[in-house]
Amino acid sequence: YVRDKSVVLLYLSGGASHIETFNPNMGAPSPYRSLTGEVSTTLPGVTFGSTFQRLARHAHEMAIVRSFTHPIGGHEQAHVHVLSGGTDPKGDGKNGFSIGSAYSRLRGTNHEKTGLPTYQLLVSPEIDGQYRKELGRIKKGSWPGSFGASYAPYQYETRGILGTPDPALGKTTRGKKAAGGSGLAADMQLNLPEDRLQDRRHLLGLIDHLRRDIDASGQLDSADQFSQRAYELLTGGAAEAFDLSGEDPRLVERYDTSAMRIGHKVFRKSTLGHQMLMARRLVEAGAGFVTVHSAGWDMHADGNNPPMIKGMNMLGTTLDKALGTFLTDLADRGLSEKVLLVVTGDFGRTPTVNKNGGRDHWA
Repeated sequence: YVRDKSVVLLYLSGGASHIETFNPNMGAPSPYRSLTGEVSTTLPGVTFGSTFQRLARHAHEMAIVRSFTHPIGGHEQAHVHVLSGGTDPKGDGKNGFSIGSAYSRLRGTNHEKTGLPTYQLLVSPEIDGQYRKELGRIKKGSWPGSFGASYAPYQYETRGILGTPDPALGKTTRGKKAAGGSGLAADMQLNLPEDRLQDRRHLLGLIDHLRRDIDASGQLDSADQFSQRAYELLTGGAAEAFDLSGEDPRLVERYDTSAMRIGHKVFRKSTLGHQMLMARRLVEAGAGFVTVHSAGWDMHADGNNPPMIKGMNMLGTTLDKALGTFLTDLADRGLSEKVLLVVTGDFGRTPTVNKNGGRDHWA
């Protein structure tokens, strides 16, 4: 049942305010209503926070889950608890497994034709201290748990040169140990001298020749499952999914969120749009569960985090462009019924506003 369906989980680390995003509640008195106002949607009587201008046009395609709740008020534990789908009741990483690992267990660790790993984790290198913490937390929460390291995600790091992602700088590993996570590192890179690697035409020719020879000899039939997966990964075209150079430049531009600088103490150009484009490419290439990380949603208005209005004007508008383009792109490609987009985070925010203009934890 799951083989022709994919899930893209956009995880808003830090706990996005449900009020300023999908439940503006403008009929209530201040501070119980959205500090950023609201925007009408395609559903009569349903409004979103005002930074979601594009998403409002997709409201009829979305389901707003207003009953989602849990008892954990700490970030690190809430990350693990939510990303485990509740299989880790306390979020301490001692029980359960991530939702993506469960999906990989059901569907199979690699796509049967392309060799692409089922479970992917798309992140960006973070430079702001708070964002770095959240990056470590989502890695910890994406762990395979009791299923074992073979069901850990492949981690792809979207970097950028002048705001344009360069896949050559991306790093992809399976189960790399980080921030309390566990597993074995396995780089998806060929170990070749640099001058040999630069001759891509020669390299492609060698791989094509290898494919023909092994297919003809039947040697692959007797290989162990891990050798077979490695072979399929190299020859099945999985690596092409990470190369954006084949995309229409106009579409890449529509996804591009690099004009927005994100952070609090230290800023970088946003890569969220190109992460969502990468997610679409991955599901087309056979990925089944893709987690995309968006950090910075902890809008306490303290020393490490911005207040609600400033934070939403920064991250809310960025998310709106990335997701609005993603949903339109899926529809244009006939993928709307093949891909489930889930947007969530560690928890929501308090209905009251603190003295600095932020909202606090609200599990």
